[in-house]
Amino acid sequence: MYLKSLEVHGFKSFANKLVFEFHNGITAIVGPNGSGKSNVADAVRWVLGEQSAKQLRGAKMEDVIFAGTQLRKPQGFAYVAITINNEDHKLKVPYEEVKIARRVYRSGESEYLLNGASCRLRDIQELLLDTGIGKEGYSIIGQGQIDKILSGKPEERRELFDEAAGIVKFKKRKTVAEKNLEEEQQNLVRIEDILSELEKQVEPLEAQSEKAKEYLSYRDELRNLDINVFLQDYKENSASMEELREKESIADGDLAKTKEEYETVKSEYIQLEEALDKHTRNLEECRETLSADKVKLNQQEGDIKVLEEQINAVRQSELYYREQIENYRAKVSELESEQEEHRAKTKEFEDKLQQMEQSRQDVTAKREKTGNEIALLEQEIAGHNEAIAQAKDANTDVVTQEERFQTLLEQNNIKKVELTKRILENKTQTAGLQEILDREQSNLQEISDKIQALDDAGAELAHSVKHMQGQTEQLNLERRETERQYHMDHSRLRSLQNMTERYEGFGQSIKRVMEQKPNYPGIVGVVADIIRVNKKYEIAVETALGGSIQNIVTDNEQTAKSMIAHLKKNRYGRATFLPLTNIHTKAASRAQNIMAEPGVIGMASTLVEAEDRFSELVEYLLGRFVVVDHIDHAIALAKKYHHTIRIVTTEGELLNPGGSMSGGAFRNNNNLLGRRREMEELEQQTKKWKARLTEIDADIAKYEKDGAQIRQKIETNHHLREELVLQQNTAKLQYDRANRDMEQAKEQLDHIRFESQGIEGQKKELQDELDKLQDQRKENEDQNKIREERIAECTDKLDQVREQQRQLETEDAQLQLDYTTLEQKKQFQQENVNRVAGELQNICQQMEEASGNNMQADERVRQKEAQIADLRQQMDQLSVQITTLTEMVEQKVQKREELTTRQKGFFERRESLSEQMNALDKEVFRLRNSQEKLQEKMDSYTNYMWEQYELTFSKAEEIRVALNMSGAQMRAQIKTLKGKIKGLGDVNVNAIEQYRELMERYELLNGQHDDLIKAADVLRGIIEELDTEMRKQFEEQFAEIQTRFDKVFKELFGGGRGALELTEGEDVLEAGIKIVAQPPGKKLQNMMQMSGGEKALTAIALLFAIQSLKPSPFCLLDEIEAALDDSNVGRYANYLHKLTENTQFIVITHRRGTMNAADILYGITMQEKGVSTLVSVSLLDEKEIAN
Repeated sequence: MYLKSLEVHGFKSFANKLVFEFHNGITAIVGPNGSGKSNVADAVRWVLGEQSAKQLRGAKMEDVIFAGTQLRKPQGFAYVAITINNEDHKLKVPYEEVKIARRVYRSGESEYLLNGASCRLRDIQELLLDTGIGKEGYSIIGQGQIDKILSGKPEERRELFDEAAGIVKFKKRKTVAEKNLEEEQQNLVRIEDILSELEKQVEPLEAQSEKAKEYLSYRDELRNLDINVFLQDYKENSASMEELREKESIADGDLAKTKEEYETVKSEYIQLEEALDKHTRNLEECRETLSADKVKLNQQEGDIKVLEEQINAVRQSELYYREQIENYRAKVSELESEQEEHRAKTKEFEDKLQQMEQSRQDVTAKREKTGNEIALLEQEIAGHNEAIAQAKDANTDVVTQEERFQTLLEQNNIKKVELTKRILENKTQTAGLQEILDREQSNLQEISDKIQALDDAGAELAHSVKHMQGQTEQLNLERRETERQYHMDHSRLRSLQNMTERYEGFGQSIKRVMEQKPNYPGIVGVVADIIRVNKKYEIAVETALGGSIQNIVTDNEQTAKSMIAHLKKNRYGRATFLPLTNIHTKAASRAQNIMAEPGVIGMASTLVEAEDRFSELVEYLLGRFVVVDHIDHAIALAKKYHHTIRIVTTEGELLNPGGSMSGGAFRNNNNLLGRRREMEELEQQTKKWKARLTEIDADIAKYEKDGAQIRQKIETNHHLREELVLQQNTAKLQYDRANRDMEQAKEQLDHIRFESQGIEGQKKELQDELDKLQDQRKENEDQNKIREERIAECTDKLDQVREQQRQLETEDAQLQLDYTTLEQKKQFQQENVNRVAGELQNICQQMEEASGNNMQADERVRQKEAQIADLRQQMDQLSVQITTLTEMVEQKVQKREELTTRQKGFFERRESLSEQMNALDKEVFRLRNSQEKLQEKMDSYTNYMWEQYELTFSKAEEIRVALNMSGAQMRAQIKTLKGKIKGLGDVNVNAIEQYRELMERYELLNGQHDDLIKAADVLRGIIEELDTEMRKQFEEQFAEIQTRFDKVFKELFGGGRGALELTEGEDVLEAGIKIVAQPPGKKLQNMMQMSGGEKALTAIALLFAIQSLKPSPFCLLDEIEAALDDSNVGRYANYLHKLTENTQFIVITHRRGTMNAADILYGITMQEKGVSTLVSVSLLDEKEIAN
């Protein structure tokens, strides 16, 4: 058996997947400090079950997962696997290769795998037990173990020697045995406590059991008496019920006949009433016509009076016209006087107009004088302007000289423009270079941003992977919980379905009948299967049904008869059948206002659902029960209706007619009505759970798919980042080149600016000459300025004269305005004269019209008198018509009185029939109420039997034991038995069963107590045997280790002596181990007095001694020779070769001597910072050639 390979992926610095292939001999793992060599030892120790992060040089277990670098993202998991060649089958498994693997995720999840199958750490530890392989064994030795061997306390070295002596498996067995012994002792103490408590309960419970047996004897006797009384009363009440039904049938017939006669009288009464209404309408029409004629007669009388008034008014108008003519004549005199006044004012205005014309002529003369002055001033101003023009001509030569110098300045400016152009070209070039520089800088920044974005995206993707793992874990937890709920509900559903199919909860006879349902289609089912009810009304309806809930519904009485014969034939018992053809019921007579009472929910028959063909059956079973919300409302309702109605509450209390009440806790937990509802609810719930499981599976698959895509993206981003880093380096070179071009452009710009300064000097000289010419031109301009001042004086005077001219023009305009105003006033007076003449003409015409109107008044008087004569003739005709209508009205009133008398006779007859109907209806109500009370009494008996004994009528007849006693004697005996039961006081009926169970438990525990004592003795014997075997084996192996240690010590040190000693005064299995060494030429001394190299070589000698005694299949040594000098390293390497015959060695080293001794070298390097990579060289061939 040897270590064949080691596979690591994501473990510490091993970011990439690496596989170490191992062979017999020595394999050396080398590399510089910090390259990750020791992580190989940590990987082997971790995969073999190391649970301490500190032993793996970390703070927490998550530290073993690759943490990432600047260029790589952290890994999400760490994976290590070792493959062991097991061809010799030292490992007790049927495999020639054993692969042990361990995987841990950042989320904290971890798993162990054995040949690809999931397993426990304990399985791996038991597999490797007593092989020297394992985290506690000596197959993996690092510098820490060397320090522990050297510097540790003697007790701390014990573990290594126990493994070498082969007693670890015995110690583990002893630990298990001691643990079992402790558990057995604890169980023994617990059972003794329980037995003590049970012994205290036995005696009182035995007394309660005897009392309960006496109670059950009385109860059985009472039960038989109750059954006989119930059956006797039930039959008597059934006979009375039949008698009441016959009386009700007779009363119903009489009531029907009376109703028929009442309807006939009612019809005749209605016909008479219609005739009376028709006659009354005719009478009203005659009265309306008579009233209209009288109104018309009165209206005509009023018209005559109006005409007479109009005649009087016309006569009065004649006097009005005469007065109006006199007024017109006075008005004419006034208008003639006004006309003379307006003519005088017109003459006055004509005189004023003549005076104003003279004033206008004077103003015109003054305007002509001021006009001459204005012409002289304008002529002087024109002379001065001509002199100014001549001076301007003199300045023309000066301007020519200025233009020449200006041209030279322009040439100078052109040179300057050229320099400016060169500056602009330089700036353009600079701008282009700046653009290139900015572009390269932007490109560099863009690449850097992309790299940063990839890093951010990688972090986000890693977070997403972690989030998805968390979500997947939550979904798996939810799936397990949902699956558990589904199985629970599905199991409950199957249980209910089985109970329904077997009719559990029903009587034996009911089950026997329902077994025949496939052979008898006429069997519909039991009442519980036919009706459905809301959950909150189940208790109320089941209470109302009582024993009827187990009644069997059939299509007709023939089917029921066949089933009764079947029960008799096979002696299956009795059952109650409800043939649908026989069930006929009438709605219970009840006051409609019961439904409006407080707390009333409704009739029980309205709170259930069933097929239409079962409506009469439902009414028969539940139509007499009123359902209320609680018992307080039930009591109030019963009192209000004098205990005549049957009431049931939603909690199961029952109030019967007559005042009896029943209630309390149900002993029957079958819940026959709720079973179907619960099955439907469970079917819906299981479908819901199943759908949710499908959704969860889909979500898990989606997360796994998304996780694979994200991991692919992470890999893609890694390759893309490497390409971007190369582009980033290229961009940096181009940026530096653009920066150098920019510096050269700035130097050219400085040279151009120097030339520009020389051109500026020439420009200054030309500007001085130009300034002289400008001074000469300024002198000429000053002369012109004087002339302009004189022009200004003349202009001011001209303005004054023109102002006088404007004033005269204003005065002339005012005179013109006043003239026009007087002209208008004159025209207004002339218009007044014309107006007065028109008014005189109008008044004369009105005088003529008034004279004409006076003559027409007589003609209108004659017309009005003729109209009055026509109206009097019409009034005479209406008087005759009114007399005729009055006589007709009196005749119709007399006939209506006759019809009213007949109507009263029919009304009295109808009232008589109504009273008779009410009396019959009351009788029917009384009979029905008596039936209901009797039915309630029977139901009360039935409910009592059901609640007390869970018996129906048929079941009671089936188990009845006949008694030779009268009803009174049986009731007296019942009373006596109830007194005896009451005298017993509180009875624990369950005491009998409890006493039996208690005794069974006591006997069982007593047996267990004896078994535990025997088991404890056996375990003590096993522990003692293990201690004996361990002492014997340890002493033998320790003596052998001492001998071998001394031998190896001398060979490695070249002499001297090494010894091992047990601490005194302690058990050999617990004693510590001291190491004493005497190097050559030195005194025997303790380990703490030796040098570092001597300590290390001593510890190596001890390890080699153990390996030679009990070789492990492979041994991994992590730089344990680091403290040795070269000569000692040579001895160490030579001895290592001696041990390779039985042990495969894997050494982690940086010492040349060890490397030379190795058959295979594995190099660990970090080509990428933070990531370990592998190179290998085989030295076997080279050694063979050398040999």
